Amino acid sequence: MTNYKLGLDFAKQLDKNDTLASFRDQFHIPKDHDGNDIIYLCGNSLGLQPIITKDYINQELIDWANLGVEGHTKGKNPWLHYHEFLTATMANIIGAKPSEVVVMNSLTANLHFMMVSFYQPTANRYKILIEADAFPSDKYAVESQLRHHGYDDKEGLILWKAREGEELANYQDLENILKEQGDEIALIMIGGVNYYTGQFFDLKRITELGHKHGCVVGFDCAHGAGNVALNLHDSGADFAVWCSYKYLNSGPGSLSGAFVHERHANRKDLNRFTGWWSHNKQTRFNMRDEFDQLPGAEGWQLSNPPILSMAAIRASLDIFKEAGFDKLLKKSKELTGYFEFLINQLNNSDIKIITPKNPTERGCQLSIQVKNADRNLHDKLTEAGVISDWREPDVIRCAPVPLYNSFEDVYNMVERLKDIL
Repeated sequence: MTNYKLGLDFAKQLDKNDTLASFRDQFHIPKDHDGNDIIYLCGNSLGLQPIITKDYINQELIDWANLGVEGHTKGKNPWLHYHEFLTATMANIIGAKPSEVVVMNSLTANLHFMMVSFYQPTANRYKILIEADAFPSDKYAVESQLRHHGYDDKEGLILWKAREGEELANYQDLENILKEQGDEIALIMIGGVNYYTGQFFDLKRITELGHKHGCVVGFDCAHGAGNVALNLHDSGADFAVWCSYKYLNSGPGSLSGAFVHERHANRKDLNRFTGWWSHNKQTRFNMRDEFDQLPGAEGWQLSNPPILSMAAIRASLDIFKEAGFDKLLKKSKELTGYFEFLINQLNNSDIKIITPKNPTERGCQLSIQVKNADRNLHDKLTEAGVISDWREPDVIRCAPVPLYNSFEDVYNMVERLKDIL
């Protein structure tokens, strides 16, 4: 939709026409001191809590209380296979086959486990390429992998930088790096959606380019999962990881997802760290058998999973399933497009949206750069009832999430920003 109009009435009309508007009622919306809904545009940092989450967790607490250890097999949702309840919906959201997906561990832990398998440096090919402004945890993780393998973490790290005076990474520059140094690069590890700019990278293009030069390619999709159509299987990526507490609304610090492309499903030559949960399910409890690796992404598990965290993920995924991810993506484009329209209509030369203008190159996040601003601007927004995210030196990150944000939310946020400016 491109025929946006100014005024509160238009925002209300968009909400009235929104077939997904009722899903907002399925979430706890934080309130201000007067009991009014806060404008929450921070789902790119921590998603809101679904109202059903408490019931899903309570069910497992009840089974634990009443059944003890027998909850593993006799609970309403037997714990022994609980992670499997999440697989199909998660696979649909990230665009993969169920056999390629598993929910386990935390985000950076999964990144390390993937690199144990997919970062296999040699004397001539040992470098790692990431985007220059990657999320800090990704940078720290790959630097530590370089050191772990005995390489200098500065000499072995190649940064795909935006051009001077630009914020977005340019694919021609990536191609040039690979032409010049491709035979030295063992791993390309890119954030699928850049946390700072909101740029959604072309995963398929990057993968094909990397593979052409003999590199392994993986993605951290923390800011992409539940936000954009990742299509991980079709991208051909070797692996990917993502968290579930941002757009997937599973609660602070909750579990991570991992994707391993099906071509690696049965590879026993890949180095990996293992534990009893990556062992054959049929003989896992025999205890004394030699290790018998599970096929697919499940073969990267280590421990039996934390059920209470998984119950929270399941609650959110059931809402995604009910809403339909394709419908959410459609609304997201309309909601973010409306947000962009209103920001541009401010006609303020101090404001610049650094997120790509092309809706296919972004998710719902807009990164708004405000010239000569500091954190005081963000603090005033917070006082005005808008929860957003500040990133130094001068960017406000706002993410109107289609599951629980309304067009009126976006309208009111821009009005309050205008008043503050």
